[in-house]
Amino acid sequence: MTYHTSESLSHAHITAIGSYVPERKLTNADLEQLVDTNDEWIVKRTGMHERRIAREDEFTSHLAIAAVEHMIAAFQTDLSNVDLILVATHTPDLPFPSVACQLQAHFNIPHTGALDLNATCAGFPYAIHLANGLIAGGAHRKILVVAADTMSKITDYTDRSTCILFGDGAGAVIIESKPEPKAFLGSRLGTDGTGGIHVYRTGLADTLNGQSLEGNSKLVQNGREVYRFAVTQIPQGIKELTEAAGVSIDDIDWFIPHSANLRIIEAMNERTGISREKTLISLDYFGNTSAASIPLALDLGVKSGQVKPGDLLLLYGFGGGLTHCGLLVRWG
Repeated sequence: MTYHTSESLSHAHITAIGSYVPERKLTNADLEQLVDTNDEWIVKRTGMHERRIAREDEFTSHLAIAAVEHMIAAFQTDLSNVDLILVATHTPDLPFPSVACQLQAHFNIPHTGALDLNATCAGFPYAIHLANGLIAGGAHRKILVVAADTMSKITDYTDRSTCILFGDGAGAVIIESKPEPKAFLGSRLGTDGTGGIHVYRTGLADTLNGQSLEGNSKLVQNGREVYRFAVTQIPQGIKELTEAAGVSIDDIDWFIPHSANLRIIEAMNERTGISREKTLISLDYFGNTSAASIPLALDLGVKSGQVKPGDLLLLYGFGGGLTHCGLLVRWG
C-alpha cells in the first residue's frame, strides 16, 4: 500500500462536476417479478429502492458523454484545452477503441491524450489520484476524469444475490492546475490480489490463480467476503490516511464512500466514528453503479447545496481486485 500527504501533492483542484443516469428505472417491485425477493428484504439488506438501467442500445460511452454534457451546462466548462482524458470503467463499449477515445471524438478535443483505466468500483478515486499526480509532475494542466459503468450489461438477472444491487450511471469532473491553497491533502492506495476470486467477471481466461471461474462473462460476487474486506480494510485505511495527513475525523465535512451497500457503509460509520449525517451516498435510488457511485453522490451533494466550497471531502472506493483508494480533497 502507498501513502501520500500534502507535501508531495500538487496545486490540482476539482473545478467542475456533472453526472448522468439512464431514464429507465428498475424498482424492487420489478425485481420481485424476476427472482425470489421482495422490497422489504432488499431494503433491509442493501438500502436500495430502485436503480437506473441503460437501454439495450445505450452503452458506457453514451452515459459518459451525457455526464460531461451536464458538467458543461452546469459549469460552462471549456474542454478545448483539456490535455488528457481518463475514463474509469470496467464495462467499456468495446475492448478498444477506449471510451476515452470516444469522448475525444464526440467533443472534438484537439490536443489530448486518452485512456481508460480499470480499478472497478475504486476507479474514480484512482483516476483522480492519477490526475493529481500528473498535474503535480508538470506533465498535464487540465484533465477530464470520467467514471462510468453499465453494470446491467454484465449482471445475471437470475442471481438474486447480485441482481438486486447494480445500476448504471456516470460522473465527470475537471481536474486542473490552480494556485494555492492546495486542495489534495492526502491519498492512500491498497491492494489484496489474493481476494480477486471473490468478485470477478470472466474474459479470455476462465481460471484465476489456478481456480476455475463461473459466470459466463457475467459478474460473480461473494458478498460475504467483499463485506469482510470492506469493513476491515477501509476503516483502517481511513485511520492511517487521516493520521498521515494530520487531519482528524472531526475535520472531515463529507465522507463519500463507494455506494456498494448501505449495510457496509453503516459498518464503516460505526468503526470510523464518521456519522451517517456526514456521509453522502447514491445507492438508494441509483443502486451500486461501480466506478460512478462516488461522483454521483458528490454531484447530488453539490446540487443540493450540502457540499460547499472549501469543504473537506473523504472519498474512498473499494472493489474487485481486491483494491481500494482513499483521498482527502477540498471541494472547489
